[in-house]
Amino acid sequence: MRKVGIVLGSASDLPVAEKAIGVLRTYGVPLEVRVLSAHRCPDEARAFAASARESGFSVLIAAAGMAAHLAGALAANTTLPVIGIPCACGGLGGMDALLSTVQMPSGIPVATVAVDGAKNAAILAVEILAVTDEALAQKLRMARAENTAAVLEQDRKIMEQYRQDAGRE
Repeated sequence: MRKVGIVLGSASDLPVAEKAIGVLRTYGVPLEVRVLSAHRCPDEARAFAASARESGFSVLIAAAGMAAHLAGALAANTTLPVIGIPCACGGLGGMDALLSTVQMPSGIPVATVAVDGAKNAAILAVEILAVTDEALAQKLRMARAENTAAVLEQDRKIMEQYRQDAGRE
């Protein structure tokens, strides 16, 4: 199985990225984590993205806050799918990072998840890999079924609680 690259704009983005790391490990997806700033080490970030396919990656996830140019910088230098995680930091609560990540020019797409949405970024990466990996696709189906069962159990409990309350009126 090819691997997923998780690239952080700085080490301060690691707490967000750890949620993606956990999901990828749950699915058994090999991964590599790097810290490569689009602004502080642009040559290294560009070289990583340009060689990612040859290095065995299938998807790149970029976690960055504030100006959040990392996902776009990686996408500009690879044809692999890039998923951006805008991180909440600074005074704007992540809106600056969200807009920087999602507003890519035509021809250089970045799939973007919610601010601090690392779990969804990892699940999207797994879905991309599962296009050609039936075992991963089955794991995704099982996870969806477990999520459905959990929500329906919550529904059952709440319906029961309020059914009892309705009898008291």
